[in-house]
Amino acid sequence: MENEILELIAEKKYSKLKQILSDMNPADIAVILEEAPQKELPVIFRILPKEPAAEVFVEMDSDAQQFLIEAFSDAELREVLDELFMDDTVDIIDEMPASVAKRILKQTDAETRRMINKLLAYPDDSAGSIMTTEYISLKRDMTVEEAFDRIRTVGFDAEMIYICYVTDRSRRLKGVVTVKDLLLSEKTAHLGDIMDENVIFARTLDDKEQVASQFEKYDLMSLPVVDTEDRLVGMVTVDDAIDVMQEEASEDIDKMAAILPTDEAYLKLSIFSTFKSRIPWLLLLMLTSTFTSAIIASFEHKLAGCIALVAFIPMLMGTAGNCGSQSSVTIIRALSLGDVEFRDIGRVILKELSVAFLCGLTLSVINFAKLFLIDHLILNAFDVGKALIESLVVCITLFFMVIVSKLVGSTLPIFAKKIGFDPAVMASPFITTVVDTISLVIYFGVATMLLSL
Repeated sequence: MENEILELIAEKKYSKLKQILSDMNPADIAVILEEAPQKELPVIFRILPKEPAAEVFVEMDSDAQQFLIEAFSDAELREVLDELFMDDTVDIIDEMPASVAKRILKQTDAETRRMINKLLAYPDDSAGSIMTTEYISLKRDMTVEEAFDRIRTVGFDAEMIYICYVTDRSRRLKGVVTVKDLLLSEKTAHLGDIMDENVIFARTLDDKEQVASQFEKYDLMSLPVVDTEDRLVGMVTVDDAIDVMQEEASEDIDKMAAILPTDEAYLKLSIFSTFKSRIPWLLLLMLTSTFTSAIIASFEHKLAGCIALVAFIPMLMGTAGNCGSQSSVTIIRALSLGDVEFRDIGRVILKELSVAFLCGLTLSVINFAKLFLIDHLILNAFDVGKALIESLVVCITLFFMVIVSKLVGSTLPIFAKKIGFDPAVMASPFITTVVDTISLVIYFGVATMLLSL
């Protein structure tokens, strides 16, 4: 289908194209248009019906949106803006250059412009920045019949009509009622008698990630947002909550890979921007890794007496990093889902120590069998006396190193969150650097004691 549409665009068969596009989902149309030649976008966009065109516009990436805005006449731009919900308009303005944003605002009426500026004033990470002001509010003394009359009157401009919020004369949130509740109640029943007064809500300055987690926790379709005086000022819908979750997941992945987060798509990010997002962490990790070099250098004269120990350093450091990464990623996920809090640190330590004991014991025993039995008896790599002691040094180090690595990997993210850092920072690269240093200290300490270096 996509190839057929692109062929129709290339052949300029717009009547047949219009017929096909009219039956497609706006999100699918947006994907196809992003593959089409940019110069054709205004023509294709103009053949779409008014309402679907606005939905397609919202789904397109910011570059395509900017190109269309610049190609639109004032009347066309005003027509598209009239079909957009407030939160979508705010998102588009937020991503546009100042000159384009100014033109968009110029095509809105005074009241809409005032509301847009109010929403833009909220911090980027707040509930206010992702809420829409186009909701349906009802009064508790309304009857069901009066409620339906109001929904029919104002519902066309609302982003969601299934869930309605009940407020008093001062717009303070008092309850929530669904269309299902209304349909199953008598026409003369008052909303105050059928509404749910136990309303889950957010405040305008609440962290948007916490707001998004409420949707997952309570299976919500929308969440009302109130100001400091409990007055209803907007609502967050499930599609916006999903966007926040996706953004947070992308940020965490970047941080866990030691990359500064960015909102740009990979292929649209310039080489220099990609370089800037990666080099700070690489520099930091490189400099912290010099600690391992310093430790090895300080034991250089001792290693000269037992050079075989050097061969096991990569294995020990690699295993230490893997153990620390396993624990850190598990705890970071638990923290993001709310399964673990700082008060649970004792239980986390106890559990990780138990797991580390079993993992360390298993790895040590198998490693000893490999080093002493296979490397010595089969490959004849070492003499018996030396092989036994060196194998013990490696395996004892491995045992304690696994315990320490898992302990560090599980606690650092918890402490990071406690002091206000993003736990995702304490992921693989950072944990690996820390446990590498610790594992070398343990290794050379054990070697010094058992081999009298």
